Parts: sequence; structure tokens; C-alpha cells
Amino acid sequence: MCAKRRGSIVNISSFYGAVGPDFSIYADTEMTNAPSYAYDKGGMIAFSRYLDTCVGSHGIRSDCLVPGGIETDQDERFIAAYCRRTPLRRMAEVDDIKGPVLFLASDGSRYVTGVTLSVDGGWTAQ
Repeated sequence: MCAKRRGSIVNISSFYGAVGPDFSIYADTEMTNAPSYAYDKGGMIAFSRYLDTCVGSHGIRSDCLVPGGIETDQDERFIAAYCRRTPLRRMAEVDDIKGPVLFLASDGSRYVTGVTLSVDGGWTAQ
């Protein structure tokens, strides 16, 4: 990327790297949220900002996508509690993340860099 003086780095974090967890959504489930998760995901957000200042002068963009919860095979009680907490009233599907990643990686965002883009159904807007 440095040789071509262009490129895009898209890091993936989590909304729990930007805000503290809502432990009430884990009630009555075997699930929880470990402190190491916030440490890792918050670090990725900070690393993305750091990287942007390092490689931007070489024509390389660095952004961080911050998704909310993605529905897979979680406990139904967790999914229901999560959906009640999110303004869009649902968890993300994998396809909800693809478009923002493609945007950040494409020339459609060629003047976008250093961005932390939340894709969380409005969770962090509250």
C-alpha cells in the first residue's frame, strides 16, 4: 500500500469498545460480558485512530467499523432483551455489516479516514 500510495484498512471492533455493557440484557441467561472484551475492542478503536495518523501521509486510510450485536445462535431471552434495548428493535444480520465494510474499503470513501463508524441499530445514539 505504501508503494502505491493508496489503500484502505478497515478494522472491526464492537460497540462495547465504545460504551459500557448493559448487563441487564444478559439476565436469566448463561451469557455475560467479560472485561477483556471491552479492553480488546476499545483498544482496536484507539489503534485505528493511531494507525490513521501513521499511514495517512502515505495515502492509506484507516477506519474502524463498530458493529452492535449480530444475531447468531444466542439465547432467545438475550435476543428479546437486546431487541427491546435497540432503537431498531432487532439485532444485526451479517448482511447489515457488509455494506458499511464495502463502503469504507472502496473509493466511495476515498476522502474518509480516521472514522469510527457505528453500525449498531442506534444503540450508541441513546
